[in-house]
Amino acid sequence: MSYFQRLIVNTLTFVSMAVIFPNMVFVSGFGTAIIASFVLSLLNMLVKPVLTILSLPFTLITFGLFSFVVNAAMLQLTSFFVGSAKFGFATFGASILVAIVMSIVNSIVSEHTLSKYQDEK
Repeated sequence: MSYFQRLIVNTLTFVSMAVIFPNMVFVSGFGTAIIASFVLSLLNMLVKPVLTILSLPFTLITFGLFSFVVNAAMLQLTSFFVGSAKFGFATFGASILVAIVMSIVNSIVSEHTLSKYQDEK
């Protein structure tokens, strides 16, 4: 999946999560969701590798489930940088829920894109 496809998928996931769970996830508009997706991609590129290495023992002990906590931390940082008045989560648990849903959605879209690419060969 290309970078722009991932941005679009993350943007649509943010908007849909805000519609499905209005008391847990807040997105002020579609433009804010695009900005949040971009900020999240930058944080995933710059900060997430460091957090992943630092949390490796916890990730191994929990058989990988701690990676959802790292992803939720990335979402909380995104909320901080975008501005919690425009994009935010009610609790850290809400950001964990969004992290889980985003992981599922991204894996489904990536799998579909990969199988479509392999079918074309």
